[in-house]
Amino acid sequence: MTEAELLDLCRQGDARAFAQLVEPHRLKVWAVCSRITRNQQDAEDAFQDTLVAAWQNLHKFRGDSQLGTWLHRVAANASLAVIRRRKDVLSAQDDFLDVVDPAPSVADRVTTVAAVRAAIDTLPDDFREAIVLREVAGMTYQEIADHQRIPVQTVRSRISRARARLVAELTPSIS
Repeated sequence: MTEAELLDLCRQGDARAFAQLVEPHRLKVWAVCSRITRNQQDAEDAFQDTLVAAWQNLHKFRGDSQLGTWLHRVAANASLAVIRRRKDVLSAQDDFLDVVDPAPSVADRVTTVAAVRAAIDTLPDDFREAIVLREVAGMTYQEIADHQRIPVQTVRSRISRARARLVAELTPSIS
């Protein structure tokens, strides 16, 4: 079935069609939730909230953007809502993996992943959200600007500053 046909079935209340519709986007939505919340349990909550919100608000999806982009926005919003609800219990534990180079040994990879996680955790929320939406969700600068309700130039600045902070944070760890 095409995405349009699945959307029609979903809007008629077909839960199985919804499962088929979101399946191709599941991993990226999970990655957005994981990286924004930085916590396994919070990411699970945000992921579930994303699916519920997407199901309940599918009638609002106008098709102006791709479904995946819309789902990533819903995921980012759900993740930020979870962070706001649980700001005091955030931890640096999460389950996303960010493989920088597939060739290193397992020990090197674990060390690198841990360093990247720690570096991402040091970013302010607005920088972290922008870099995750760009690098994980693959959103354009314009889509991120629309999502965050800020000018495109501010998005560019946030991503540039986030990358600079990550490089500065990771440089001593990598060398």
